[in-house]
Amino acid sequence: MNNLIGILGGMGPGATVDAMQKLINNTPANKDQDHIPTIAVSIPDIPDRTQCILNHGASPLDKMVQYMKILENAGAECIIIPCNTAHFWFDELKKRTHVEMISIIDTTCQLIKQQHLHAVGLLATTATCKAKIYQDNLSALGIACQIPDDTAQQAVMESIYAYKAGRIADAHRLLAPVRDRLLDAGVEKLILGCTELPLILQQDMASAPEHYIDATDALIKKTVEWYFAHSPRHPSHQGTPHHPIAA
Repeated sequence: MNNLIGILGGMGPGATVDAMQKLINNTPANKDQDHIPTIAVSIPDIPDRTQCILNHGASPLDKMVQYMKILENAGAECIIIPCNTAHFWFDELKKRTHVEMISIIDTTCQLIKQQHLHAVGLLATTATCKAKIYQDNLSALGIACQIPDDTAQQAVMESIYAYKAGRIADAHRLLAPVRDRLLDAGVEKLILGCTELPLILQQDMASAPEHYIDATDALIKKTVEWYFAHSPRHPSHQGTPHHPIAA
């Protein structure tokens, strides 16, 4: 299978499914055979990334490498990781593989640059914020990045864990005020820099898409671009994105 895309998932499982659905939605396809060949590993026993970075918890690196090897052995030629905090280990993971990898962080920052934004807000895990995974990249591009204060950031984490636990209404209730305060502070757009956040704010994004940069969506669009750059004769290359309907 040529140009097989590998998804290193499980961080969390819902975010993995969201990435796969976005891959389908952004693929120009008229029939099953037009879709991008994909293999996903969603084994959720990878240790908590935030606990490792902030509290010296168990490292997720060995598990990520182990599951990345499953993708490699299955023939993946490009691997993506729909988890922002996991990109703390992105450079180390790249050293452990011989296939291409696309960074959700680099892709999202380049999108922000292309949109000529000067000041953005960041909603993400506390580890992503504290490690400055986005801020350092954006600063190098001359873009200011504002994060929530400590109290608000705690609410963001509670929201993320509430979603992971299936408490979707609680997740939204906790996150919405933090989102509103950042927008009121004058940022141009908000980076949804944790892959659970587009799921928590799904309805809000539909009603006011101009407020958001969905990092998962940016990663997937770059992945589709990579695939077609390596598959120029794909039959649907000149088509339009697929929007699923009932079979």
